[in-house]
Formats: sequence, structure tokens, C-alpha cells
Amino acid sequence: MSLQSSIKKHFGLDYDPKKKADKESGMAELLCSVYESFDKALTHEMLWRWHSMLFKNTSSLDDYGRYRMHSEPMQIVSGRLDSSRVFFEAPPSAAVFDEMTVFINWYNSSNASESILGKAAIAHVYFESIHPFEDGNGRIGRVLVEKTLSQGVGQPVLIAISKLLEKQKKKYYSELEKCNRTLKVEHWVDFFVQIISQAHEESTDFLYFLIEKLKMMQALSGQINARQTKVLLWMFSEGSGGFRGGLSAKNYIAITKTSRATATRDLTNLVEKEVLIKTGDLRHTRYWLNLKINNHLPVGFKRGEV
Repeated sequence: MSLQSSIKKHFGLDYDPKKKADKESGMAELLCSVYESFDKALTHEMLWRWHSMLFKNTSSLDDYGRYRMHSEPMQIVSGRLDSSRVFFEAPPSAAVFDEMTVFINWYNSSNASESILGKAAIAHVYFESIHPFEDGNGRIGRVLVEKTLSQGVGQPVLIAISKLLEKQKKKYYSELEKCNRTLKVEHWVDFFVQIISQAHEESTDFLYFLIEKLKMMQALSGQINARQTKVLLWMFSEGSGGFRGGLSAKNYIAITKTSRATATRDLTNLVEKEVLIKTGDLRHTRYWLNLKINNHLPVGFKRGEV
């Protein structure tokens, strides 16, 4: 797996080029715009431009680059068609411009000494509550978090918020609903700040992982055979969490289509080169990448296995 593909997958930008090239191209353009203008004040025109970038190459939305204008209620619904659930109903389209004007003024006039994480959390739920666009509110709401954090640290930042929210989608919608029904943000802020912190930690570890992968593969260039290279790349493709359960000789044979004797020699050689760490005996023998990411345990290990 290439370095570029790994990064795109981790940050929620991975795509099937046959199905999603235009969509992800628009998202990539949007992210670049956000990072290049992170220190600029938020405006209606900026938000409209972001929305245009998301949808200009697709046919899924005719009315893009402006706030929604339809007369029907904008309801946030989840669940099956036969048992749908309305989480909340956003302000009517006729009120969106005024609501967004208030939001933008709040966003740009926020006290510089306030908590950046707190502002990011409130900005996200505030924006999502207005739900100003017909579609794409979630994506724009998440890059608004990136802009807020970038302004807070004084330089562009990239963290895998989208991927983490996807993992915790049920909890995310539950917290959104609770916040919108009670108009109390304390629990929401606690939840979202945890998401941001976890996303930052995972993103940092992941980038260290990619750097270590690159360093290891460069150091091994010309020193390992094609089978070993294939298996190492396979293990790396599992990400910073490592090969689930550790690599076994059976796995090695299945991946390389080689004999058990050859697999044993190859694996022993990788252990001798300190590329892999061996644990267990006989049929319980497992192999792990010998990488320590940001002072953590070697990739794939759990506490008690070292």
C-alpha cells in the first residue's frame, strides 16, 4: 500500500476511483482551501465556496454553492424508512441567512483566550443545528473544526475527525440530539473534545507509523526477497493497529504460496534482522512488526505480551 493511499484511507479520504473520484476530488480541494485560508475570517462567501467545491463535479445536487432554499422542513432523520426517527428539525430555509449571519459574527468575534477545543465543539454543533445547506453539512461542519483548531495553534492542522466520528456514529447522533433537545452544551463539549483529542493522538501515531514504515523498507532494500517484501507490505497495510492476532506461519504460506520450510526460513531471517518479533511456541507462534510508535509498544502488541 502506498504512502499516499495509507494517508488518504486513515483521514477518511480513501475512495474507489471508479465511483467516488469526483466526490473525493472536491473534498481534497476543499481541505486545501481550508488550510490555505485557515487564518482568514469566516464569511458567507467562504462557506458557499466550500460547498461549491464539494458538489461542482457531481450530479447529486443541482442547488450548490448557496444556502438551502426549499420550503419543506429540514429534518435530520435516522433509521429505516419504516421506523425513521427525527433527531431534530433545523430552522426553515427562509431564516437560514439570518441565522448564519449570527453564527458567523459569533465565530469571528470569539474571545481569543477561550478554549480552542471548546470553541471547535460549539462551532460544530451550532453549525449542524442550523444545517444551512441542502446536503454536505456534515463534511463542512467537520472542516470548520479543522479551521478552528488551525486558528488556535496558528498553523494548518490535519486530524482524522471524520474517521473517528464514523466509528462512533451512533454516539455522535445521540449527543447531537441531546444537545438540540436540551440546548445544553456541557455534555456535547465533553464528548466532542474527547473525539478531537483521540483523533489527534491516533493521527499522530499513524504518521509516526508511516515514517517508521518508510525507514524500515528503505533500510531493507536489496536485503530481503520478494516473498518477505510482500508479507511485510501486507502487515503494514493493516495499519498502525498491526496484523490482527499476529502473523502466523500459516498466514505467511497463504500470502506467498510457498512451502512451510521456506516460510520458516523467511520468518527466521526477518527475526534475525530484527524486523519481526517472535512470540509463543509451536502452533501458537506469532510474528509482530518490530516498530515502536511514539514510545508505545511494538505494533500489534497488547499489554502483557511483551
